[in-house]
Amino acid sequence: MKEKEATYNFVLVLSGVSEPDVRLEDALFEAGCDDATLAFRNGVSYLEFDRRARSLDVAILSAVRDVERADPRLTVVRVEPGDSVNASEIARRIQVTREYIRLLVQGKRGEGDFPAPQSGITGKTLVWSWAGVVRWMFQHNLLEDITVVDTAETIRDINDALEIRGNPAAIDRRLKYLRELQGGRARAGS
Repeated sequence: MKEKEATYNFVLVLSGVSEPDVRLEDALFEAGCDDATLAFRNGVSYLEFDRRARSLDVAILSAVRDVERADPRLTVVRVEPGDSVNASEIARRIQVTREYIRLLVQGKRGEGDFPAPQSGITGKTLVWSWAGVVRWMFQHNLLEDITVVDTAETIRDINDALEIRGNPAAIDRRLKYLRELQGGRARAGS
């Protein structure tokens, strides 16, 4: 039985071009990106897709292949919406007030175990993993739709892969760190 297709909306942020080019638009169209709109913001190019596929990861990965096949100058840098979010962005994405998020973070609402921020603890702005936040919200019945969690985790994982794909040493380092961390946990539990 064939899996049902859906339309997925996402943005691919590009490097390699910083201004409109008719030949580039034609090449993208010919490479299969007829379901995307090329745009530029502050010298950064991006493509907004509405791609039909059987899953989000299939949609994104096929779009990355199509884009990079279209023009040798192009590299997909990341997928948006990204994983790093501040409290205001969390509130915007789940359509609640910033105050509601502040109360969750401070433990004055909910169970008091809001995920720790990814960064910013010694700075001015706290930043969380969107995937971690929505997973927590789903587990605490503050979010009913598991597809929001799946979408966030898929985009986070693809962005991680995009970050390290051109740097094999980064893969080796991360595997080394992972083995060390797993070994340390095993030793602590014995």
